[in-house]
Amino acid sequence: MHAVPGEIDKEVAKLKLSASGIYINEHTPKRSQHLSSWEEGT
Repeated sequence: MHAVPGEIDKEVAKLKLSASGIYINEHTPKRSQHLSSWEEGT
């Protein structure tokens, strides 16, 4: 096992999941801002 930067680790993980037919959606900056604007749930 080798230590690699987080960015490379995430890319390898995405490729591995993709090869298994699994895809993860990423939030747009606007969506991330909206989600972080909530202080309390309902």
